[in-house]
Amino acid sequence: MKTNAPRKGRGAVISPDGRFDAWQREKAEDGWWNEEEEAPCTELRVDTAKTVITYNDSPDIPYDRSINPYRGCEHGCAYCFARPSHAYLGLSPGLDFETKIAYKADAAETLRRELAKPAYACQPVALGINTDAWQPVERRLRVTRGILEVLAETRHPVTIVTKSALILRDLDLLIEMARGNRVHVAISITTLDADLARTMEPRAASPQRRLSVIAALAAAGIPTAVLAAPLIPALTDHELEAILAAAREVGATSAGYILLRLPHEVKPLFRAWLDSHQPGRAEHVYSLMRQLHGGKEYDSAFGSRQRGSGPLAEIIAQRFRTVVRRLGMDAPSTPLDTAGFVPPRKPRPAPPQMTLF
Repeated sequence: MKTNAPRKGRGAVISPDGRFDAWQREKAEDGWWNEEEEAPCTELRVDTAKTVITYNDSPDIPYDRSINPYRGCEHGCAYCFARPSHAYLGLSPGLDFETKIAYKADAAETLRRELAKPAYACQPVALGINTDAWQPVERRLRVTRGILEVLAETRHPVTIVTKSALILRDLDLLIEMARGNRVHVAISITTLDADLARTMEPRAASPQRRLSVIAALAAAGIPTAVLAAPLIPALTDHELEAILAAAREVGATSAGYILLRLPHEVKPLFRAWLDSHQPGRAEHVYSLMRQLHGGKEYDSAFGSRQRGSGPLAEIIAQRFRTVVRRLGMDAPSTPLDTAGFVPPRKPRPAPPQMTLF
């Protein structure tokens, strides 16, 4: 079969085995070619996790808990930092990550049980951080919708990051939560170049559609930010100011950015994508990544993994500070309300079985 060939509608051009596998395979050109491999279908699997809330103590992120309704993501973003997590499932971070999706079928009821525990202390929960909670399969599975319904019912605050226009389906819940200062949404935009986005984020909403989502959310009174992420040196970093200005024009009130991250299998995956879709740029991108991480292409250390370090990182940070100040997007966000949280009602126990005689 052909090696490193783009597949229609998919982001990964290689599909390496997971780093925990006992063996590794290598593809080779053998003269055989199956056209069906151009567009592999999505397979769904039920995730049997006993909890839906994941806790963390990372100093890099402003929340201590998150909910991810899905493992894997159909959007197929070539740069996705979450791809290596599929190795824990015995699957490839390449095509498997975007075609073999695990979902938490009982997420709403599991969340209800967790929130009902007497020891639970309410703090904002981040929804869809590892993989997008509104990816295409959500349209029919409605797992995220069920989670939002529980959060709205219990008046639990939530922060959201997505690049999907499907979030507008749940505008009714988001408006209700916004009235009580219990929701904040960030829309991520990597590039304003529709052609580049089509190959780099093949099943995600177009950049122009994401701007219209920001406009719709802002018009509905929902606090909305734009997240320029990931910022890719020598490919999209020059668009930082333009992305923020376009988002501000349609209603975004705050902004953030995150540099490209290349943990584990993402490093060769994104390199293969660059070689396939942006030939000649790969070495430039990776050279700048080394400048941003002290000679390494990725540094997982807290404090630098999302922003980098050194002169180039400071130049990017200064550019960001300058543009958000000029656009009036630098005001601190209002803390979400946690005092109104109401634990969910416990379901009534089933009536005892009556005897026949």
